[in-house]
Formats: sequence, C-alpha cells, structure tokens
Amino acid sequence: MGFELTPAFWSGLTQIILVNIILSGDNALVIALACRNLEKKHQRPAIIIGSGGAILLRILFVLIVDYLLSVPFLKLVGGMLLLWIGVKLVQGEEEGEDGVKAASSLGSAIRTIIIADAVMSLDNAIAIAAAAKGDTTLMVLGLIISIPLIVFGATLIMALLNRFPIIVIAGGALLGWIAGEVLATDPGYAAKLTALTPHAKTILEIGCAVLVVVVGYFLQYRAKQKHKEHDPVDLAADKGKE
Repeated sequence: MGFELTPAFWSGLTQIILVNIILSGDNALVIALACRNLEKKHQRPAIIIGSGGAILLRILFVLIVDYLLSVPFLKLVGGMLLLWIGVKLVQGEEEGEDGVKAASSLGSAIRTIIIADAVMSLDNAIAIAAAAKGDTTLMVLGLIISIPLIVFGATLIMALLNRFPIIVIAGGALLGWIAGEVLATDPGYAAKLTALTPHAKTILEIGCAVLVVVVGYFLQYRAKQKHKEHDPVDLAADKGKE
C-alpha cells in the first residue's frame, strides 16, 4: 500500500483533518458568499467544485510551501486580490447593461472561490505540512477526507446568510482582515515595515477590514442609484412618494 496503518498514521491523519477544519472556516465562508446569488440548482455544484479546487490548491501549496512563502511581493499581489474579492462579495448582486446578474454565474462563483482560497492557503499550508510531518500520502488523504466537511460548512453558512444578511458584512470584514495580514507579512518588505511601524500588521488588518466593508457598501449604493435612474418603475415610485 505504500504506508502502514499504524497508530502514528491514524494520529497524523486525525491531526491533518482537524487542522484543515480549523483553517477552513474562512474558506467555507468565502464559498458561501460566492454562491449565495446563484440559482438553487447551481449552488451545490459550485460548492462541490469550488471546495475540490480549494483542496487541490492546498495540497499543491503544502508541497511547495517553502518556495511560495519566500517569493518577494507574491503576498502583496495576493493581498490586493483578496481585497478586491472582499469588496465584490460585500457589494453583492450587480446587474450589467443586459440585466444579467454578474454574481449569478456558476463559472464566476467557482473562479472567485478558487482565487480566494489560493491566497488564504499560503499560510495555512505551513500548519498542514507540519501536521503531516513530511508524509505526502497522509497529507493528501487527510485533505481529501476534509472535502465533505468544507462542503457541509459552506452549505450551513449559506443557509444562515439567507436568515442573517449581516453575516455578509462580517464575511467581508474577515476577508479584509486576512488581506491585511497577507499584505503585512510579504517577505519583500515585512522587516522594513515592522521597523517603520511596530504595529503595522494590526493597523493593516483593521484598516483593510474597514476598507472592504466601506468600499463594498459604497459601490452597492452607487449601483442602486444608477439602477433607479434607468428604471422607469423606480422613478415612478419615487415621484409617487413626493
């Protein structure tokens, strides 16, 4: 079989699964946010495919984690991507000129999930690699077993989103916080940044969390105003109120 089913194996497998569950809370939230505007028939496929892609990326990152975390400015790019994703998720549904909701595409939702997870998995890969103790078979098996757990978590969160829309704000703020952490720890400038501002990491985390929510809501408000200007029904309703 290539490996022995010893107590050490089962202990390591359990650690991998537990670590991945703990580290995948934010990933499940991103999956739920990205899928919340999809049609019901597309939500489950998006969650499953997105979760599968997220696990495959995490496996890849664990294998090359030392290299990834040493590349200067890679985290800078990742942090900026995460900020953009956070803003778009808080902004919510957006209609183009053809009236098609930009957030209702299955492919778009899957793409958002995989990009966000790619950024968030850079640091998570360290903990998973440590728990695996260099055993690639153990690591891959543990991550694969974790897929249904992530799917269940995303499904549960999506159900809560329908009842408590404020979770969207919390989710956007969380993505901003993670983006701030990613931006603050880039090896290309992290040491200089810390020397310049001792609390730079905390400042960036809080600042980015606030930025995502504020910008997301501003864009949402602007989109609604633009929609009202071009929608005769809304215009008539506003005139009726006057």
